Amino acid sequence: MIFGIDPGVNIVGFAVVEGTKANPKIIDYGILHTAQTNRNDGHFRLLEIAQDFEFLITKYKPTKAVVEDLFFFKNAKTVIQVAQSRGVLIYLLAKHNVEIISKTPLQIKQTITGYGRADKKQIQEMVKRIYKLDAIPKPDDAADALAMAWIGL
Repeated sequence: MIFGIDPGVNIVGFAVVEGTKANPKIIDYGILHTAQTNRNDGHFRLLEIAQDFEFLITKYKPTKAVVEDLFFFKNAKTVIQVAQSRGVLIYLLAKHNVEIISKTPLQIKQTITGYGRADKKQIQEMVKRIYKLDAIPKPDDAADALAMAWIGL
C-alpha cells in the first residue's frame, strides 16, 4: 500500500493506492478535516490529525508514503502551522516504519503533467486520466494526495 499525503492544518488530503503506475488501483482517498474550536489552540488540531491519521496507518498498513514538502508561503503563520502538521504526519509514518518520500509541489507537477508550472486544474485532469475516473476527484487536497500516491508506485 502506498499513501499520498497533502499536509495541512484544517484539511489533510490522503490517498491509499496499490498496483503499478500503468495500472493503479485506488483503495481509499479523501480528507481529514479538523474541527474548529473556540480556542486558538492549534495543538488540539494537531492531536486530532494525529489520531485520525494513525487510524489510517493502522487500517491500511502502508509500506511507503509520498508527502508533499513545504514550499514558500507568503504568510509565516500558515507555513509554521502546516510545518507542524507535516511534522506530526512524518513522525507517525516513521513510528510505523513507513518509507517516506518528500516531493515539492514543482516535482509533483513535473511528474504528473510533465510541466512544473501546471495549475490545479491540469493536475486534477491528469489524476482523473491516470486512475481512469469518470470525474475529477474532490476536494483538491484529495486529488493532490492521489497524484502523490501514484508517484510512489
